[in-house]
Amino acid sequence: MRKYVIMGVQGSGKGTQGGLLAAGLDLVHISVGDIFRWHVKNHTKLGAQVRRLVAAGELVGDDLVADVVRDRLQLHDWNYGFVIDGFPRNRRQAEFFLESYDLDGVIHLDLPDEEVWRRVLARRLCSRCGMDYNLIAHRPEVEGRCDVCDGDLVSREDDTPDALARRLGDYHSKIDPVLELFRGKEYVMTIDARADKATVQRAIRTRFNLPPYEG
Repeated sequence: MRKYVIMGVQGSGKGTQGGLLAAGLDLVHISVGDIFRWHVKNHTKLGAQVRRLVAAGELVGDDLVADVVRDRLQLHDWNYGFVIDGFPRNRRQAEFFLESYDLDGVIHLDLPDEEVWRRVLARRLCSRCGMDYNLIAHRPEVEGRCDVCDGDLVSREDDTPDALARRLGDYHSKIDPVLELFRGKEYVMTIDARADKATVQRAIRTRFNLPPYEG
């Protein structure tokens, strides 16, 4: 059983790399962002709470994130292990994680802030089916329209310059101490996230001596 954590600033490709790693190793990919987006899309009570926070320009609280992750892991559907992105969010959560799970490694996707700005502000989401696009790496065939369902492509509600500036500040203040804790346990492998997704995935697998990526 393998258990990995993927950490990185917004726009570093945590979800993409987590999905590729999970698919190749038969792991369950647990994405905090995807969980919240599902709740928003399906108009659950939690989704309404998240939507209010986003509309107010606020960040989802660490305690709420911890509750969501704990509930998800308790499903125990990860027979061969899991790869989780978007958690832990602070040192206290990281200490809980180390006490509760025998991690195989922490993948730190390193991306300079200037590249974060470029990538995040180019992201688009289909308003109908939820398909993700990026106007840098994954442009739709018809500008502003989804290739899958022809829905309108829109920016995510929290992909604004003000919101991104707050998230970057929050990330560096909280996540740097988490990485320091994990480095003390010799779990962390730092990967340059500026390359294309296939190159990044191959680097991850090489550093952790995992089966090669053939994509």
